[in-house]
Formats: sequence, C-alpha cells, structure tokens
Amino acid sequence: MTTFNERLSLLEEAHQELISKKNLPKKLGNGIYDRYENPVLTAGHIPLFWRYDLNPLSNPFLMERIGFNATFNAGAIKWEGKYLMAVRVEGSDRKSFFAIAESPNGIDQFRFWDFPITMPETDLPDGNVYDMRLISHQDGWVYGLFCTERKDPYAQKGDESAAVAQCGIARTKNLTHWERLPDLKTPSPQQRNVVLHPEFVNGKYALYTRPQDGFIEAGAGGGIGLGFTDSMENAVIDKEFIIDEKRYHTVYEVKNGQGPAPLKTPQGWLHLAHGVRNTAAGLRYVLYMFMTSLDDLTKVIYKPAGYFIAPEGEERVGDVSNVTFSNGWILDDDGTVFVYYASSDTRMHVATSTIEKLLDYCTHTPSDGFRSATSVEIVKGLINSNLSFIGKTGS
Repeated sequence: MTTFNERLSLLEEAHQELISKKNLPKKLGNGIYDRYENPVLTAGHIPLFWRYDLNPLSNPFLMERIGFNATFNAGAIKWEGKYLMAVRVEGSDRKSFFAIAESPNGIDQFRFWDFPITMPETDLPDGNVYDMRLISHQDGWVYGLFCTERKDPYAQKGDESAAVAQCGIARTKNLTHWERLPDLKTPSPQQRNVVLHPEFVNGKYALYTRPQDGFIEAGAGGGIGLGFTDSMENAVIDKEFIIDEKRYHTVYEVKNGQGPAPLKTPQGWLHLAHGVRNTAAGLRYVLYMFMTSLDDLTKVIYKPAGYFIAPEGEERVGDVSNVTFSNGWILDDDGTVFVYYASSDTRMHVATSTIEKLLDYCTHTPSDGFRSATSVEIVKGLINSNLSFIGKTGS
C-alpha cells in the first residue's frame, strides 16, 4: 500500500512535469498563425493544495477533497513582463470562478497564483460567474467584464435550468484586489459576452454587447452590438447598435459575439469574435475576424469569409464538444499576437501570429458572397490568377 508521503511525492512529481512541459509549435500551419502541440492550461495544472488536504492527520489516504473539472475561456493581459490569463476555473460542483495563471513566455509554464480571485458580489448574489474579459482602459483602470448568471425568478416551478445572464463589472489596479461595480444595464433582457473598448469614444465608454432574448437562444436579438455609457461606475446603455449581425448559412448564423477587446492598428481596429451555427450534432462554435474603422467603430471595413480558428483533433472533444472560444489575446511589443482560446469548454490553448500577418489576412482574404455560386467564382479567380502567374514565370 502506498503511504501518504509516497503518494504525495508521486503527485508532486507528475504536477511539476505537467507545468514545466515545453510547448512547441506544430509543423506546417496555415501561414496565418501557429498552433501548439499542447494545451497551455488544463484542470491538471490546478495546484495540489487547492485540491488536496495535505495534512496526514485529517486526510490519511490523501484523497482529493475538492474536485476541478475544467480551465477555459480565459481573459488575458501582459502585466509586469508576464503573460497572464484570468481563467474560468470550473469545479466538479459546476460552479465557476476566476483565477490568475502566469507564464514567463506566453506559451508554456503557466502556473496559478496561490489564491483564486475573490470577486465581491452585488446586492443580488451571483449564481455563477464566467468568461472574463480583461481590458486595460485609457482611464487607468484594468476592468474585468464577465457574465453573471442567476436563476430566473420567473421560471416555472420545477424548472431548475432557466437563468438570466447579465454583464458583471469589476475593476482593479493590481489584479489581486477587485472593486465590484453595478451590473451593466441595457435594453436587452439577456446580455452575454460584453467587452469594453480600450479607449474613450467622444468622452464616453464604448461597450460591445451581445443582446439576446433568451438565456441560450438569441431570438430576435443577436449580433455584436455597440453601446455607450457616461460612466462605468453606473454603466447604462440606452441603445445598442448592431455592427456585425448574424446571417443565414454562415459560421455565425445562430449567434455571434465579441471575443477580447479589439487591437488598434494603423489600418483599423482588429476584432476577434466567435460565431455559432447549428448542426445535426449540436451547436458549433468557431472564431472569426473582422476590422472596423478607426474613425467609426460601427463601420466594418474588412471581414474575411468563414472561420479563423475552428476545433481540430482532440480540441473537438470535451464537456461541450466542437467548440473554440476566445476572450483573451495579447499584443506584445514586438508585434507578436498571442491568441488564447479554449476548446470544448475544457482546456486552454494558444495560437501565435503577428499584427502584420493578421492585417494581411483580414485585408486580403475574400469576403463572404453568401451563395455557393459566388464561392465558386472566388476560387476560380484564385486559380486563374495562379495559372497566369505560373505561365509567366515558367514554373
């Protein structure tokens, strides 16, 4: 029989091997970004002292006392030279909370800080919180915008799944101590995937929204909205302008929403978003990109057709399969972009690219013609161009 100390030694060895594992880029990517061989964060990365009572007197069999199910949908920020993710940690009790994981290079060696985030509550307690976006705003605060979910008070008796989703707001100066602000108020009955624009717009705070009629179904709502508020301390949006709508027979036909806050470039604001379509196997979540004008956030100037990242291989399998979702990316000083994405509501991955490549992708990739015939014409156009080029060069 394994003794307490022997078992603890084996657990510590396995944990250390996991968090120190080198992560290498996969070979022969698509030229737009590099995927990596390993997830950057899994439930196995959670510290042993979060899961086990390490006192042999109170836990002689060294049983796992607190179980964890998944680490996913993380916001991200570069902070004091380190790459940080504000991770959605889901326990085996189905409750989610936020915790900071830190890496020296952004692609491996992620370690959780000793304690998860203590998120204050409003007068109406959260049933569950998840999917935080981290935004370093022009006003000097770092904001965390997240979904706060509560049981629907008007649910029929016996219905224990009906819920109301709203945007929770908190801010911090050090990522350790958080000040909770009142939830965002909008005209929409349900609100998810709200993101704060990093700069003031005509002296106001701008927020990207995803208005929905129901907790799951977008209904007559949906699309990426944009609204303005005078204050984040009492954030109220009176009107939402849809800047990127859902559309029939696309990767964003059921619903779509902003991922992380957009990145500012000389050519426009670079956006990463998620799109959802229905299949015989259920909903499929992918990531796509578009750009908006520097002068007018409501004006989409480029939008490549189809998805940017979709689940591949083992990424397709998890608690909610066939899903990629991102609410965090980091633009480094040298132009490298770290895209942090979750797969199937289970684990975190990273893909790396550059601003130069992402701008090239957005500005030169054909847009969606919304018909099979136009897709064929686009493909034929590239074929003819290539054949002409090959003929001229003699290749």
